[in-house]
Amino acid sequence: MKTPTKAGWIIAAVVLAGCSPPPPAVPTAGTESMALRLDRLVDTWEAAPYSPAEEKPFRANRPGWIPTYRQRIASSKQAGKMLEFRHRLARELLWDGQTSAAIGELNGLSAMVGQSTAPERMKESFFRMLRADVSIAFLRLAEQQNCLAGHNPESCIFPIRGAGIHRLQEPSSAAIRVLLKSLAANPEDLGARWLLNLAYMTLGKYPQEVPPEHLIEEKVFQSEHDPGRFRDAAGELGVAAVGLAGGCCVDDFDGDGDLDIVASSWGFRDQLKLFSQNAAGRFDDRTLAAGLAGELGGLNLCHADYDNDGALDILVLRGGWLDGAEQFPNSLLRNLGGGVFDDVTEKAGLLAFSPTQVAAWGDYDNDGWLDLFIGNEANTAGIYDSWLYRNNGDGTFTDRGIASGLASLGFVKGAAWGDYDNDGFVDLYVSRSGAKNLLFHNEGKEGATPGGWGFKEVAASARVEGPVNSFSAWFWDYDNDGRLDLFAAGFDGAGIDGVAGDYLGRPRAAGHPRLYRNRGDGTFDDATSEARLDRVLLVMGANFGDLDNDGYPDLYLGTGAPDYRTLMPNRMFRNDGRGAFQDVTTAGGFGHLQKGHGIAFADVDADGDQDIYAVMGGWYTGDVFPNVFFENPGHGNHWITLRLRGTRANRSAIGARIKVTAREPGGVRQIHALAGTGGSFGSASLQQEIGLGKAEAIEEIEIWWPGQEQRQRLGGLEMDRVYLVEEGVAAPRLVKGGSS
Repeated sequence: MKTPTKAGWIIAAVVLAGCSPPPPAVPTAGTESMALRLDRLVDTWEAAPYSPAEEKPFRANRPGWIPTYRQRIASSKQAGKMLEFRHRLARELLWDGQTSAAIGELNGLSAMVGQSTAPERMKESFFRMLRADVSIAFLRLAEQQNCLAGHNPESCIFPIRGAGIHRLQEPSSAAIRVLLKSLAANPEDLGARWLLNLAYMTLGKYPQEVPPEHLIEEKVFQSEHDPGRFRDAAGELGVAAVGLAGGCCVDDFDGDGDLDIVASSWGFRDQLKLFSQNAAGRFDDRTLAAGLAGELGGLNLCHADYDNDGALDILVLRGGWLDGAEQFPNSLLRNLGGGVFDDVTEKAGLLAFSPTQVAAWGDYDNDGWLDLFIGNEANTAGIYDSWLYRNNGDGTFTDRGIASGLASLGFVKGAAWGDYDNDGFVDLYVSRSGAKNLLFHNEGKEGATPGGWGFKEVAASARVEGPVNSFSAWFWDYDNDGRLDLFAAGFDGAGIDGVAGDYLGRPRAAGHPRLYRNRGDGTFDDATSEARLDRVLLVMGANFGDLDNDGYPDLYLGTGAPDYRTLMPNRMFRNDGRGAFQDVTTAGGFGHLQKGHGIAFADVDADGDQDIYAVMGGWYTGDVFPNVFFENPGHGNHWITLRLRGTRANRSAIGARIKVTAREPGGVRQIHALAGTGGSFGSASLQQEIGLGKAEAIEEIEIWWPGQEQRQRLGGLEMDRVYLVEEGVAAPRLVKGGSS
């Protein structure tokens, strides 16, 4: 991305200041109905009586917990219960963002325990727990006072340097004092050791002042390749939305040819946001103008043109992780054109009440209309059936999950469509929490039950069942051999201790992702170790793209967990083109310490290289953070961008396969791509942005449209250009040129 000069930003600001914002669109009846429904549900949830089952570290945020614990403290007559309630109050204050108050409660608790007559062993056990809480409370206060109040492009980028070093240093200094006590009591506390090194970084005193016995050496963080520095430009572009965990979509939603950004935050009263790119290359908040007022929450988003009208629609996914708040429905937002939306959830037949954060669009029956799989979760209230919605072609859907055998799937965390055996029908991969993953081979109409479609579960025979605790998953052709491979991210709850141990070379626990290489015979090889991806990574949001336009897909993993202690860098891995992935996190500036959720690769500024937008908020109410936009510095490689338009196939061309044959100095090379939005937690641009490396020319591009046996072959296309390619039309239309 070519960043405008300071003078350029000033001129743009002056021009924009003289423009009136677009008037709010009057919400449609469907949107207004959903807004009222969500508002009532939030009121009901917040007013619901509390139950002992909810009193656990990981559960939905309820604002009434703080006064509830204050009341229990006031009425408690037992010393043990008093300590328990005060400790829970301190944690609730911390999770709510009232960090100074939480520290005050924790210090008061420490004094009470110190003055008690309890046995020393019991007191030390309590102190150990309190030290863990106090240290992370001070580190969170340090983030609030520096990374939030004084936010800049280097805030929370690991390893912390330059402008990322904290100006107000007392909170981190206090955390260091507590962490040193924890390590004195238990030198093998890897989490405390990690946080200690991190705290010294925030003060600009790493590595020189870290006690040698606790130092984690700089060399373990060094990148294996330098992709250039990707700077966070979200603030100056106007897309640094502050919020909690959520999803994102990047695409042209208003039809003006430029890419826009939609971002969500899961909080019950958090408004979905639409940022529209303007002529100056910045973004305007067009949420109200888009008619989206009242569309609240959403842990994830995905987009597609489900009704084939040429305007991209958005699906908002709600209820996931809430463990008892599954009454929050999803929303299907139909684009009426020009980036104005109507909530058609009920009209389309999608109104339902089950917890989810994952969905995948794909035309499983090859009728030219995108169908929808929604994977639901399991929680203390029960196991919820997943749904396979068949697109009826008239704006409505019919659930055929039970009839097709895709309903009772357990706790679904990721889903992806892809034709892994090249038989012309897309298959479905489902990743799960606490169970082996599933691969459903699309059998077509043969053997289907009435009203259903034939799917056969083949994960065991295909050898793609791991990891047991999975999250995001996707199909891709990482080795460019024309066969779709699989990636399944791991999330095993190892926490900061497991990540720290991995950096320190300790024996690896379970939880690393799986990279499955397609053998071409219906089975896969586990290539994780060979690809050097066998690392402890607590992955949540994730996606893939081509960082340096070399023609090989790379992957960015948003890491973390609800626990405030999981201050670990998000990780970027570059595909070296020889079957392995290089950790380029620190050299590229990708190691954001906040919790990574929705991630999308897209050439937002239309300069030929892919930028990255990522949602960085956490789970608890107080764990907010600005989203980031990593601008690509460019690498001098060639590229081509294809905007595909299906006619017999679905208009979004989701599921289309692309093969680019390029001439290089050493011969001819093939580059393969799968049309879609990438990973299952984050929704990338549907225009196909394909890196060509050091190619000298494009010899041919071949497109296999979904549902069609014949390939469409295109010749005479130039590099570093954007083309509109319509199914069945021999001559693509040049949209615009560019420079590498």
